[in-house]
Amino acid sequence: MSKITPCLWFDGSAEEAANFYVSLLPDSRIAKIQKNVIDNPSGKAGSVLVVEFTMGGQRFIALNGGMRMEFTHAISLQIDCEDQAEVDRVWDAFLSNGGRPEQCGWLKDRYGVSWQVVPRALLQYLSSSDGAAAQRAAQAMMKMVKLDVEGLRRAYEGKSAA
Repeated sequence: MSKITPCLWFDGSAEEAANFYVSLLPDSRIAKIQKNVIDNPSGKAGSVLVVEFTMGGQRFIALNGGMRMEFTHAISLQIDCEDQAEVDRVWDAFLSNGGRPEQCGWLKDRYGVSWQVVPRALLQYLSSSDGAAAQRAAQAMMKMVKLDVEGLRRAYEGKSAA
């Protein structure tokens, strides 16, 4: 288990967000819900304070911090997708639950958290020893919103768009 656990700050929706996140990927679950033991700025005694959860094998904490804090692109969470089917499933789940698409495989979920939904193939293309092929894949990615594995492959291989 990692010694580092990302903590996501919410204003009352920590449990709702954690339940949504664990629905997205295998090896995901709610581990523990800690309630406030006294009234405090984050909520009344008995309300949810912290939700410990695992998403795709990564441990997280969702905290009801007591006031709204904005998430920024300065930190984002990347989901490593096996193939286009997983990209599509995860992307669509985020958007159907109030998310907003952005450029290059990025989106913001309904809570404002930035995510990168990335097919494993892209990471292989970008780290290729064939610099020209890697550049073509990167240029194709820059034109995409949701990443398209086939389009990235064709660009990497120097083939024209279908």
